Amino acid sequence: MFADAAERLGFDLVLATDRCHVLDDPWGDHALAVRFEDPELAARTIAESVTVNGIIGVGDQSAYIAALAAEKLGIAYNSPDSVLACRNKFLARERFRAAKMLVPDFQRVALDDGPLLAAERASYPCVLKPLGLSASRGVIRADNPAEFIAAFRRIEALLGAPDILRLNEAHHKFIQVEDFIPGREFALEGILTGERLRVLAIFDKPDPLDGPYFEETIYVTPSRERAEIRCEIVTTTESAVRALGLTHGPIHAEMRVNRRGVWMLEVAARPIGGLCARVLPGLEDLILSHAAGEDVTQIPMPEDAAGVMMIPIPREGVYVAVNGMDEARAVSGVEEVIVTAKQGQKLIPLPQGNSYLGFIFARGETPEAVEQALRNAHQRLEFELATSLPVV
Repeated sequence: MFADAAERLGFDLVLATDRCHVLDDPWGDHALAVRFEDPELAARTIAESVTVNGIIGVGDQSAYIAALAAEKLGIAYNSPDSVLACRNKFLARERFRAAKMLVPDFQRVALDDGPLLAAERASYPCVLKPLGLSASRGVIRADNPAEFIAAFRRIEALLGAPDILRLNEAHHKFIQVEDFIPGREFALEGILTGERLRVLAIFDKPDPLDGPYFEETIYVTPSRERAEIRCEIVTTTESAVRALGLTHGPIHAEMRVNRRGVWMLEVAARPIGGLCARVLPGLEDLILSHAAGEDVTQIPMPEDAAGVMMIPIPREGVYVAVNGMDEARAVSGVEEVIVTAKQGQKLIPLPQGNSYLGFIFARGETPEAVEQALRNAHQRLEFELATSLPVV
């Protein structure tokens, strides 16, 4: 999507992707080969290989590499320290607390210390989460010590997965434990210029996210919340941005709202993830123009009601096929239905997994109509999953 936007805008775009340098352009994108497990080397490779006006990190890890590279290139971006704080839930909570924002009681537990003592000390209900994973991966609610220990062991096993171990990041040796925050959940998409936040969209998450897992499904914009709550969401996000030290580029923030106010869950120094960005047409154009140093204050964003459903994986299995695509696409208001799962792919649901079956996009006259269109389309889809056999 960024490559398409760059072509529309007449920009030269250089990609840097996480792959072995020995492979000869396997995806045909002429990308620089960098290794995410060595951010300093990756940033140096970028800085020594290209001359650019701006840089964008579209993922949590790549945002840190972008910050290091921007520092070496002398171009505008967030500081490495601020991006590290975004990527570490414990550091972010500490900075939010220092800024006197609403934060739950929280503690960091080393994997080597085990769960027993922490389970005795915890208040219930509580939430256990890895410090450095995103999209609710590994986030589990516990209502008693037995559930706490089971959740701890499950997250410990996840953090021992090869894709996480190879990154060799210190924060993956800890689990964060914090009091459960009741309330409704929202997301804010924005862009920073010299610490000034421009809000691009506020999303409702209409499905309750109360646990034991926290798989996101539906985003709908504009938010249907009262104006005063939307205003408080924005001001809380501004406080979080200052607390983290972010100054430049796209942000994606997640928060909960209850009677006490707005509780910031996290702020990511990147845009909304992957194909979800299609819910905001023109987002990539705006982000690229901003990174190139252009004035984007007059670039409008769509104001009509729109939404996306991240199609959840119902159970572990091997993807075989999907039925009902034509019926789902025919639902009034639905713009697109995309299945990203590949035939033969093993699918693992949250909290262990980190993907979805696909995405449904809808647009309509009201947020209510958009939400209903997404749900109606999803009901028409039937996924065939074969039972996956254990490897022994």
